[in-house]
Amino acid sequence: MKSIAVKELASRFNLEVLVGTEHLDRKILKARAYRPGLEFMGYFDFFPQEHVQILGKKEITYLHRLTEDERNFHIGNIVKYHPPCFIVTSGQEGLKYLTKHCVEEGIPLLRTQEPTAAFVGMLDAYLLKGLAPEIAVHGVCLNVSGIGILLRGKSGVGKSETAHTLIRRGHRLVADDIVVLKKLSSQTLLGSHNEKSKEFLALRSVGLVNVVRLYGRKAFQDETRITLDIELTRWRENDLNNDLDLEPSFVEYMGVQIPHFEIQLQPGRDVAGLIEAAANNWYLKQQGYSAVEDFMKRLECD
Repeated sequence: MKSIAVKELASRFNLEVLVGTEHLDRKILKARAYRPGLEFMGYFDFFPQEHVQILGKKEITYLHRLTEDERNFHIGNIVKYHPPCFIVTSGQEGLKYLTKHCVEEGIPLLRTQEPTAAFVGMLDAYLLKGLAPEIAVHGVCLNVSGIGILLRGKSGVGKSETAHTLIRRGHRLVADDIVVLKKLSSQTLLGSHNEKSKEFLALRSVGLVNVVRLYGRKAFQDETRITLDIELTRWRENDLNNDLDLEPSFVEYMGVQIPHFEIQLQPGRDVAGLIEAAANNWYLKQQGYSAVEDFMKRLECD
């Protein structure tokens, strides 16, 4: 199971460690932070104890208003569940009673100057990506006109060469050869690289090239949401290659359905142009326009 150490959060968000420096190796296994509310009232039936606990102005102000005995009681009830860490937002002070319990239970207590809502948004995005289930697939990942495309096909079919053409036309490379797919939700798949191949594109007969050095920063981006799956295949003479594709095709990765297209290769075909057309046509469909439906309506009018 993937995990993120508390010390990684401290480094990533420049958090002040109030107590628990020796416990920063504690692992975070669950995405999304949690703000305890009902738990301060003694209700723990659905307490997500494996999540990072955020204490904002609302929580700290409430604790400040309690008597010492009441604070000890309510905080003691929460810390005994041993969440990965507590993070106090908005640079709030007067936390001696909280540090006491965290020291006793060996739980890191950290603080940020960021306001609660802004920090929780950044933290959730970081945890969601860092803890997302992932797989690696063979292919090329590109961002074409703002649309993330996973380009697949057998070795030597011309994926990287097609990607190079698209990059020269102003589109962006995300990953070549090994594409890391992360499942952010039941409908969201993120494509990225494996760090080692970052910015590199392997072209047969030419070798390895760095697209950023060749074409500038605009030629590369770290990640993109996968919107289309396009497979390059050899031309098949007996296939019907001018069908209207009334029924959409999909491919599934980790339970996420992605629209799928197949482009057959033949000398003289502008494959990069076809990919641009597929991306732009998909965008039009999301805006409510379908060329196929428009064409069929015209036929019906005759």
